[in-house]
Amino acid sequence: MTAAPFPTTLAPVKRISLWRRYLRRPLGVVALAVLLVVVALAVLAPWLAPFDPNLVDFKITHAEPGDGHLLGGDSAGRDILSRLLYGARTTLFGAVITCAAGLLLGVPAGVVAGYFGGTADRLCSWVSDALQSVPGMIVLLVVAAGTGQSFAVLMVALGIFLAPGYYRITRARALAVRKEPYIDAARVAGVTNPRILRTHMMRAVYAPIVVQTALTAGIAIGMQAGLQFLGIGSASTPSWGQMMNDGFQNMLTYPLILLWPSIALGVTIAALAFIGSTLADLISIRAEQPGRRARARARQALVAAPAPGGLPDRVASGAHEHRAEDCALRIDNLRVGYATPGGVKEVVRGVSLDAAPGEVLGIVGESGSGKTQTIFTVLDLLPAGGTAIADGIWVGGREVGRLPARERAALLGRSIGYVPQEPMTNLDPCYTVEHQLVEPLRHVHGLSKADARKRAREVLVRVGITDPDRVLASYPHQISGGMAQRVLIAGAVAGRPSLLVADEPTTALDVTVQAEVLELLRELQQEYGMALVIVTHNFGVVADICDRVVVMKDGRIVETGPVERIFRRPEDGYTAELISASLDDTEGRHELDEAWVRESPGDLDRSAAHVGGEDDAR
Repeated sequence: MTAAPFPTTLAPVKRISLWRRYLRRPLGVVALAVLLVVVALAVLAPWLAPFDPNLVDFKITHAEPGDGHLLGGDSAGRDILSRLLYGARTTLFGAVITCAAGLLLGVPAGVVAGYFGGTADRLCSWVSDALQSVPGMIVLLVVAAGTGQSFAVLMVALGIFLAPGYYRITRARALAVRKEPYIDAARVAGVTNPRILRTHMMRAVYAPIVVQTALTAGIAIGMQAGLQFLGIGSASTPSWGQMMNDGFQNMLTYPLILLWPSIALGVTIAALAFIGSTLADLISIRAEQPGRRARARARQALVAAPAPGGLPDRVASGAHEHRAEDCALRIDNLRVGYATPGGVKEVVRGVSLDAAPGEVLGIVGESGSGKTQTIFTVLDLLPAGGTAIADGIWVGGREVGRLPARERAALLGRSIGYVPQEPMTNLDPCYTVEHQLVEPLRHVHGLSKADARKRAREVLVRVGITDPDRVLASYPHQISGGMAQRVLIAGAVAGRPSLLVADEPTTALDVTVQAEVLELLRELQQEYGMALVIVTHNFGVVADICDRVVVMKDGRIVETGPVERIFRRPEDGYTAELISASLDDTEGRHELDEAWVRESPGDLDRSAAHVGGEDDAR
């Protein structure tokens, strides 16, 4: 009897582009529409302006709106609307020059400084700091006096002073990207530095550059208007700053002359600021997080999805070995899905399993099989957008799904201990080991500082650390990966939980340390009488430490049972493939069967783990 196929998704999942996500932000859409209107008016000014912007007609001096002049006339008898439209051309042209100068100077310098570091970084950073320390407005006034108030030169000079903004952003991004493994892989493959800078580094920094450009354009327009307000620039070239200067001089008698350019300037700068803010929000999160309604729809979709019928009888009958009240952990019909802009993706489909007190349960499967998502549901660690439903989840005989959020959170550290994978990334580099072990004992278990430090030292000794005082005083980067894993195990068992969950606890460790960590977990489990749930992809680990095993594939359980029976007679072809992958030194399954007959179960456990460890080493 074979399992019925399950749909990969409950609804089609589509990747939503940045543009489409931007259009879902009402504030950003309004700001973009306003900016496009300003740009259109500037481009079409020669056709839209009713008069020449420099035409003087003394009849409309200080004229009110009307009589063919929609916004009236200024103090020199020129049409305000015409000058406003042509002034938009000047303003936007200056912003383009400023942004281009900042981009051409700041971005390459930031990428080179961040990628190469050393002398290049120190020199570029010194120049950037020097530019920021100089009063820009004063320098611009000097430049205007020395160049005959050339508008283009002024805007280039302003771009130079705004280049440090681009430099800081691109340098910080380049510093982070240059440490990525794909950059090292490109170097090893023989890719030259100029090509890495052009293809990898520049691509990595474009997103923050887009945001910075929107903000820089707003700053450039404001600075430009300030210079023109002070009288810098040609009197024959209409500009909003000059119009504001004229209006300021006649503010008490004819305030409308000041009102129109002020509105145009404020609306344009605000539109650019909102565009930059919206882009920053979208780019920083990379993808939109589903809202409350999306999560509600995901939950409804999971509930309405067809039940995972058609499973083999051996799975249905072996899903639970004990009553819920007697289990350290029990999960009934768990489903996990993720809300996406295009639908709901279901990653766990009807999983049911249990672990008795004092039992070691292994959950094994390839990457993407749903084993970690199952455990993350129990630990309340599902990533944003994840939705889980189940008929029931029990920890220590208590159904946690019906507990208030505060009581569920109290289970972590008390009833449940967690050993994550990647030990070095799960310790905060800003704090010592002592702080990270003592803090939970004080705030979760209510121990005094002295008692918490004493217990932390005791558990470090218990997990095999011979110099606990030195380790307590060390930062994570000062200890090895194997020692960091022992520290995490110590933190997980310090609260003496009834359930210990270990997620791929040996993935980042070498073969020798793997065996030591597995032996340590087994000893601690027996000593404290805990239930131990190990999530792994390696059947060698299962053979070495587990009593029972649950095999998962594509979000569902394909087989479960005692380790001895699973190794001798795997009833699902996928289970046999996993065993073969962990024991590929053997020529076939018959050798494993002979080993079971020839050796005791304990000896075989160690032998299988050894073979699996050798496989990992290769």
